[in-house]
Amino acid sequence: MTERFRDMYGTVQIWLKALRVNQWTKNAAVMLAWFFSVADASQKDIARGFGSFMMAVGMAGAFCFVSSAFYLLNDVSDYDADRMHPHKSRRPIAADLISKIAAVKAALVLFACGVTFPSLVVMVYPGRTIAFGTIMLYSVIQCFYSGFLKHIPYVDVFVIAFGFVLRAVAGAAVIDAYISRWLLVCAFTLSLFLALSKRHHELVYHAATRKALAGYRKGILNTLIFVTATASVVEYLCYTFRSAMGVRFPGLVYTSVFVAFGIGRYMLLVYREGGGGRPEKVLLTDRVLWLALVGYAISAVLAVAIR
Repeated sequence: MTERFRDMYGTVQIWLKALRVNQWTKNAAVMLAWFFSVADASQKDIARGFGSFMMAVGMAGAFCFVSSAFYLLNDVSDYDADRMHPHKSRRPIAADLISKIAAVKAALVLFACGVTFPSLVVMVYPGRTIAFGTIMLYSVIQCFYSGFLKHIPYVDVFVIAFGFVLRAVAGAAVIDAYISRWLLVCAFTLSLFLALSKRHHELVYHAATRKALAGYRKGILNTLIFVTATASVVEYLCYTFRSAMGVRFPGLVYTSVFVAFGIGRYMLLVYREGGGGRPEKVLLTDRVLWLALVGYAISAVLAVAIR
């Protein structure tokens, strides 16, 4: 019985790794609209109550299933390339711990589960079809990305960044909330900054493991990383000054200190310590970044509470 339990536990661990559950943190972008609507007087009725929160959580869960489905399909597509990578070769599919057929079957099931929730939302709330449309658009783009867009230099990172914008839009649509255009642009540039930082790490340490890296140039990457980092801070400042939330809560401008500090810290990890290869790992393990996140959360709560 104990040996059977260990085998089952090992199988579950392998599948969780293949689904990249640790990257589900990316889908927190879906919760942005709900989070900022709670403090927005003009949208308080929309975000109020447990139901609205669960709608946003449900949409985040839908993106978790759909994104994992495409992770599996992408790993099947990249099977040969991943086997040559020092780290990706340990992925369950590349390591032959999960067969390609099993991965494709699991991807289809996950995708079906993922689109079920937004489909039900449309049936109950016909006016929220954008939520369903957004996750379907995300799926179509992921198909093109897995097929050929991931091989086109610079286009690949823009597709990744656009995926975060779609997550934020879906989160707003599912609760019928408004999300500031400044916040959407900031989400795009920040995710683009993280994607470019990842390509920088791969270009320096694993240049032969991704086809698109042949078209990247270190000087151009460094410039784009600096530009997107600066743009993210400036756009967040614009959000705190010009959005309805910023006007209502002037103290939000002070939260930009933690945004700038967090981005600066990430750049330090990329250039001095060779980080950035796995953004989700850096964000979850670096204590200084966690301090920046905690500081941001506290300052945001204080800005709303004091007002």
